[in-house]
Amino acid sequence: MSLGKVDLTKIKPYGDTLNDGKMQLSFTLPVPKGDEADEAAKQLARKMGLSEASVVHSHDLGVGYTFFIMYGNCSHTVDYSVIEVPKVDLEFMDKKGVEQYIEENIKRDVVIIGACTGSDAHTVGIDAIMNMKGFDGHYGLERYKGIEAINLGSQVANEELVAKAIALNADAVLVSQVVTQKDVHIPNLTQLVEMMEAEGIRDKIILVAGGPRLSHELAQELGYDAGFGPGSFANHVATFVVKQMVERKLI
Repeated sequence: MSLGKVDLTKIKPYGDTLNDGKMQLSFTLPVPKGDEADEAAKQLARKMGLSEASVVHSHDLGVGYTFFIMYGNCSHTVDYSVIEVPKVDLEFMDKKGVEQYIEENIKRDVVIIGACTGSDAHTVGIDAIMNMKGFDGHYGLERYKGIEAINLGSQVANEELVAKAIALNADAVLVSQVVTQKDVHIPNLTQLVEMMEAEGIRDKIILVAGGPRLSHELAQELGYDAGFGPGSFANHVATFVVKQMVERKLI
């Protein structure tokens, strides 16, 4: 393995040696397994800009579909030094810091409602943030002193979520979207914002979206205050919520 010096203005994939461009990718094609299928996969990889494309594994998925794992060499580079990604730019507090911040600056319990909305039945994301046991050594909001966390679970209609937010006088609403096939999360997240605006509560509530395909930039484009993707924990969300409450004088 050769490390060498990394030129951040021209980075490319790393496999065996620095800058060799080696990549592994996988995908499915709607064709039956065979030599023709392998050739189709290689031609597709070459059209994607990969040289020396090779099929290292193919698997018959039945009914005329084949799954491929391929290797190839990427010739393209990216200038990493100029990349700027919109994200929540905060110095995140830990659980104890959040609790102390609430006690000193808000002086009452913060009401946070969480839910997986629409047809989404996957609660792993919202549970990691809300539930007492949390995830990966990070306790969920239910364990935070000064936070009243209400987890509505999965497949919650936007109408139900808005009604609950009004009934409980929520300070923040957290929406988790894991199921995103055909971008179904986009209209669902947009509808929630529109409903909250129609009820006159949007400006009174901190609105946060999260999920594997939710970036801070996308969330803001859809009308949310913040977006938290993979690698986010309860203390990140809590820090954002409580600081926003103080900054926007929602206490």
